[in-house]
Amino acid sequence: MALHDAGIQQAPDLRLGQKVWQLSWGLIVLIALVAGFGFAMLYSAANGSMEPWASRQVVRFGAGLVLLVVVALIDIRFWFRYAYAIYLGALGLLVAVEIMGSIGMGAQRWINLGVIQLQPSEIMKVALVLGLARYFHGVAQENIPRPSFLLVPIAMALVPAALVLRQPDLGTAVMLLLAGAAVFFIAGVRWWKFAAVLVAVLSAIPIGWQFLRDYQRRRVLTFLDPESDPLGSGYHILQSKIALGSGGVFGKGFMAGTQSHLNFLPEKQTDFIFTMLAEELGMAGGLTLLALYTLIFVYGAAIALRARNHFGRLLALGLTVNLFLYVFINIAMVTGLIPVVGVPLPLISYGGTVMLTLMTAFGLTISVYVHRDTRIPRRGLRATT
Repeated sequence: MALHDAGIQQAPDLRLGQKVWQLSWGLIVLIALVAGFGFAMLYSAANGSMEPWASRQVVRFGAGLVLLVVVALIDIRFWFRYAYAIYLGALGLLVAVEIMGSIGMGAQRWINLGVIQLQPSEIMKVALVLGLARYFHGVAQENIPRPSFLLVPIAMALVPAALVLRQPDLGTAVMLLLAGAAVFFIAGVRWWKFAAVLVAVLSAIPIGWQFLRDYQRRRVLTFLDPESDPLGSGYHILQSKIALGSGGVFGKGFMAGTQSHLNFLPEKQTDFIFTMLAEELGMAGGLTLLALYTLIFVYGAAIALRARNHFGRLLALGLTVNLFLYVFINIAMVTGLIPVVGVPLPLISYGGTVMLTLMTAFGLTISVYVHRDTRIPRRGLRATT
């Protein structure tokens, strides 16, 4: 089988050994370093024990690393061909949550598979970027400004966001919309259309306020004035700020954080793990972690710019923006810059589905790099014998 792209010869397929050699090992090392911070913090959160969090996180990272390599070695044309199927599969899982989802902490977000609690909304974060990259790859640049060509991708983003909002999970729904908007922008949608949408959203806030759950309203009001309910809805963010401030420049020392180890800091192994890190390792530790994340963002952007096919560029940049949203929203949340939402810190917070989803996203990004010279026709794969 030989593939052609408007008369341009397809680059020769790489052998397995060549693909392994071309894996972005620098990026993999950075991922491992960030995960190492996570293992250390989960060990500290359990007061110097690998149980119950650190040991499971190590196993999940090991499985995720294998998954990353497998995904990266698979031809980018496979992911292109089955992008819509993956998106529809993730959408089906979101519908399944509505029917048979497990309820935990007041929300219906998981499907119990026995071995693992699957959270389809996390899978959709990757599947949406895949589906949108596949769609915009097949749209000619001159057609992107036409509204008729934007109806399908808009629906692709809004439908899963609406299903996630019903769970309810406002943070993930916002992430889906922002990640989708990033792919739209990268694909060439004009900035003024985003400005028009932003104006419409701001205008609809009074209406949307009526549809928020009571706890979501309290989160917004607490964000505006945390001290209005210091022992109730404002407790999380106030304790987070105390822990952050008490860490100083170099921190109180590993496993020496008082807010976390005296259990003043809630959800220290998940959403507020960055706060615990900053308390124990100080501003120096927090900035070191942010520097590692920044290097990962740079790697992702460089891989996207190096790709010779439009699908790969959209996919790598979209997934890199998705990772940035994880980091930005979590850290902005625990520092009080935005209301508290349930968004974990990637590779650091405890969680199975999030870990495996992130490793899959890294694998897809590295697949773009390994197959960076692969040509994919803009109107789909055409094969001749």
